[in-house]
Amino acid sequence: RSRFFNPPPPPPERVPFPLQRPFFPSSDLHPFPLQLRDKYGPVFTVLLGSRRVVVLCGHEAVKEALVDHAEEFSGRGGMPTLDRIFHGYGVILANRERWKQLRQFSVATLRNLGMGKRTLEERIAEEAECLVEEIRKARGSPFDPSRPISHAVANVISSVAFGDRFDYQDQMFLSLLDVIQSLFLELSSPWTQLYEMFPGIMRFLPGPHNRILTHVAVLHNFVSERVQRNQKTLDPGCPRDYIDAFLIKMEEEKQNPQSEFHTKNLVLSVVHLFFGGTEMVSATLRYGFLLLMKYPEVQEKVHQEIDGVVGRNRSPAAEDRSRMPYTHAVIHEIQRFSNIIPLGIPHAVIRDTQFRGYTLPKGTDVFCVLGSALQDPGHFSDPERFDPGNFLDENGGFKKNHAFVAFSSGKRVCLGEGLARMELFLFFTTVLQRFTLQSPVDPQEIDLAPKASGFWNIPPEYRVCALPR
Repeated sequence: RSRFFNPPPPPPERVPFPLQRPFFPSSDLHPFPLQLRDKYGPVFTVLLGSRRVVVLCGHEAVKEALVDHAEEFSGRGGMPTLDRIFHGYGVILANRERWKQLRQFSVATLRNLGMGKRTLEERIAEEAECLVEEIRKARGSPFDPSRPISHAVANVISSVAFGDRFDYQDQMFLSLLDVIQSLFLELSSPWTQLYEMFPGIMRFLPGPHNRILTHVAVLHNFVSERVQRNQKTLDPGCPRDYIDAFLIKMEEEKQNPQSEFHTKNLVLSVVHLFFGGTEMVSATLRYGFLLLMKYPEVQEKVHQEIDGVVGRNRSPAAEDRSRMPYTHAVIHEIQRFSNIIPLGIPHAVIRDTQFRGYTLPKGTDVFCVLGSALQDPGHFSDPERFDPGNFLDENGGFKKNHAFVAFSSGKRVCLGEGLARMELFLFFTTVLQRFTLQSPVDPQEIDLAPKASGFWNIPPEYRVCALPR
């Protein structure tokens, strides 16, 4: 009996073929999962090809799974597109003991790197100043901000993973950023969605979905070269970065046959950190600047708060965040509204699990639709409207909202959440301290629809005029 749903969450419903954008949460289409939620309730099954998955919609169902039943839902669900490349190695896609070892190590290492000779805040602040200088080069003329923003964010994770940053004119690094952006686009393409549904067939067919292999190979080779470089100059008494810390751990556990600290996990964990740590924050900032151009009255209030708390004579600091409730609320609302990872990364139950009257067999893949929590009308008064008031109380103070799950929640919460929050605040406030962002087109004509929408929402392309303040 444990091999079958007992009783099965309804319906199961087969996802339309080919899998199109309506399956995913977005601000301008009533998405397929929410249509099914309205019809069947917050827990139901869908068939991705022949693959049966459980879908959870709404804050209450997502919280109940990821927080109240955190241990049971702590497995990483299958993603055939990525499983064909990573085979369950690396910190984000690992399971069981491998995941526990890599996760614990990675969280501790990120924390320790933040307490070293140069704190994470100092690294981000330095990069924010570099981003300001890049923006200043446009001299107020319209420019595409995506590359300098991506480069600045990538340099932060580079300083953590590799111990140094890259010049904004470094062609090798610029090519690497192009690969990362292309990889995100491919992962949100209909071809990749077809692969998720029919991996047994699609893996043998030619097509754009195979470009993912090439993109990941580029990242793999880059990281492997950096690992080799660190091995030649390693000082066990003075780790410089995540790679050094991992190499030291490998040496400490080389006699342990159960250890997951080996070169394959090192390289793929760094690929995961570099890939996720670059595009997630970058995409949020790009969406944020676009939203501030569309809503200049919001931008003006942020300017006023920055001037009142930070002023013009010093750079913003992380400690300013507690005294800037409106700016803090705007950043949260940008994350909520942009909904960068609408489905979240799939989970799996690690044992037979009773959930809301259903028995979910061990290994069942579960999509906790984060976008359905971020757009839950029970927790956000008008979820399709951009409104920083969602995170402000009646006195203008910052107000937490438990349905805010942009970083997911539970045991699989984003391990770089603290770093990402600091990056968003410092990049955001440093740029707005120095510039007023204006659109070359009428704000009412700005289209907020994603460039691509699948497992990720890719921000649209746009140009911005950054006018010195």
